[in-house]
Amino acid sequence: MESERRKGLSESLLLYAVTDRRWLGQRTLVDAVRESLEGGVTFLQLREKELDEERFYEEAVQLQELARKYKVPFVVNDNVDIAVRMDADGVHVGQNDMEAGDVRALIGPDKILGVSAQTVEQAVLAEERGADYLGVGAVFSTGSKDDAVEVSFETLKAICEAVSIPVIAIGGITQENTADLAGSGICGIAVISAIFAKENIRKAAADLKTASVEMVNAQV
Repeated sequence: MESERRKGLSESLLLYAVTDRRWLGQRTLVDAVRESLEGGVTFLQLREKELDEERFYEEAVQLQELARKYKVPFVVNDNVDIAVRMDADGVHVGQNDMEAGDVRALIGPDKILGVSAQTVEQAVLAEERGADYLGVGAVFSTGSKDDAVEVSFETLKAICEAVSIPVIAIGGITQENTADLAGSGICGIAVISAIFAKENIRKAAADLKTASVEMVNAQV
């Protein structure tokens, strides 16, 4: 049963979108996310560092309803309290956020727990503490996260080989460089500006999904 759950999660991580309203201009986040889902996004994370708690909660509820309409998992970045309060599908935490084991204790065994990792040691520990998947990066230089640490292809591959849970790459990924990740062992890509900074969000998502499928198939 666990292997079936892991396989289903791995498939849903093919094109993972992380929100960031800084790229949206005059568009609302809900409209932008809807377009991304129409284009083929398979997993959605709400990551908003500047909103107050109530506004964050209201937006999270809206986006979860949208994600469920498209049958896409929805997780909240960092804010475990809001994720529990709204019954989100799960939570994603970084190395400087709440420790993975403590998060698992709060959200229970059935929710999705994602953890960011930059080293094999962090990855192995996250799996031991209950992570369901890992987000590894930044695999390329990125302008979406000021404190991003670059992770080499060799380290990305070593992390994939060291754990049994799904791994996605994040950081500076575009339609053009997705193919460079083939052979690493990842099951998908996570993007921010490669979708939400584009004028045609729907097309950007569709093109990235095609690129991700080709990259994953190339390493089988």
